[in-house]
Amino acid sequence: MSSPTGPASGLPVRMPRPRQPGRHRRPEPVAAPVGAPPLVLAVPGSPDGATRSLAEEIVSIARSELPGLDARIGYVDGDGDTADFPALESVLTRAAQERGERARLAAAAARAEAEAVRAEAEALGEEAPVVAAEPAAADEAASAVVVPLLAGPDNALLRRIRQAVKHSGSAAELTDVLGPHPLLAEALHVRLSEAGLARADRARLFTVATAADGIILATVGGAEATQAGGITGMLLSARLAVPVMAAALDEDGAVVRVAEQLRSAGSARLALAPYLIGPEVAADLPAAAAEEAECAAAEALGAYPAVGKLVLSKYATVLGIKLQPAPAMR
Repeated sequence: MSSPTGPASGLPVRMPRPRQPGRHRRPEPVAAPVGAPPLVLAVPGSPDGATRSLAEEIVSIARSELPGLDARIGYVDGDGDTADFPALESVLTRAAQERGERARLAAAAARAEAEAVRAEAEALGEEAPVVAAEPAAADEAASAVVVPLLAGPDNALLRRIRQAVKHSGSAAELTDVLGPHPLLAEALHVRLSEAGLARADRARLFTVATAADGIILATVGGAEATQAGGITGMLLSARLAVPVMAAALDEDGAVVRVAEQLRSAGSARLALAPYLIGPEVAADLPAAAAEEAECAAAEALGAYPAVGKLVLSKYATVLGIKLQPAPAMR
């Protein structure tokens, strides 16, 4: 046993490690601010077990990057509102109610403190000090930060998300979609390499016999989504050193037309890379489009770690939280 003057003989003592000086010292961990509004992930697609598993994994990644984060899931589509599949509007309504309760508790605490100060002053025969008005910060802060689980803009889905925010009666703030972003180009690269359709690492000159020499970046959301996907496509093209063209899955014949353009430009082995998280479209749609264009296909982005980090980044930007930058894959 240890004594007031130190440990018993022979027992090791765990001492705190001194902070490493200089610019190479390990950064202090970042945690979510106390009382910060919840991050609400707006999940498109049909609420089912696969969608829930995907959303929970993405939320888990975000929580691991920011300890103390209050992250919730709300489904944009679906007729019901259950404990397993809560509707986005209901999640936002509850968040607003919780914010109101916190505001009431804060106001009550402020009033109690002011009364205690006045009572103490009267007991001492002193003039009661002027107490500041009750704080209104809770009324001004967002009740939630809504992050759409979308790689690119989809006006129809975003319209439904805005309607859910409006109908919830909350003061929620809606962020932009996740892309375009270099981390999504990294994720696309990884999915293609997992399918044997791209080199895993250009720096090591790892050769894949079936590597594609032309990529169709499959999007949903119409012309605006295709244009935004083209930006990430340029980043992917720079990584793979092959042409990349975006095409809309929800436009008849668009994928086939882009495939013909790539083949006419000299690409012989094409691959379709879904620029999708996954729930936005029917699971078999990318594979059907690839079959129609006579090319192979990679998996959707899914719960790739970069997706969870981008979701958190959108939330942190709204609240002014500085996150530690994550190194990108080469």
